[in-house]
Amino acid sequence: MTRSDRGETSQKQDVFNLAIVAMVAQVGCLTLVIIFVALFIGLYLDNRFGTNHWFTFGLMIASIPVSLIAMVFVSRAAIRKIKSPAAAQEEQDVGSQE
Repeated sequence: MTRSDRGETSQKQDVFNLAIVAMVAQVGCLTLVIIFVALFIGLYLDNRFGTNHWFTFGLMIASIPVSLIAMVFVSRAAIRKIKSPAAAQEEQDVGSQE
């Protein structure tokens, strides 16, 4: 393996790692947004109807599966975007070797 091959491989790995970090950050921020929206809507509804934090509790519990489903969709979309350029690059590399 030549020095340029190692540099190219290292650069590809760096791009891949940055894509994974971006995906994790996006999922984390989305989870926080969902939880805070559920919290504030629950507090508003509890204040509006004079309930004893039932709406807040219910919406916080309901935000768990919503957050998990959102995580799955965002992760799958990000993985699909990561794989698409990688698959195209592999096809190009295989074509150039032949």
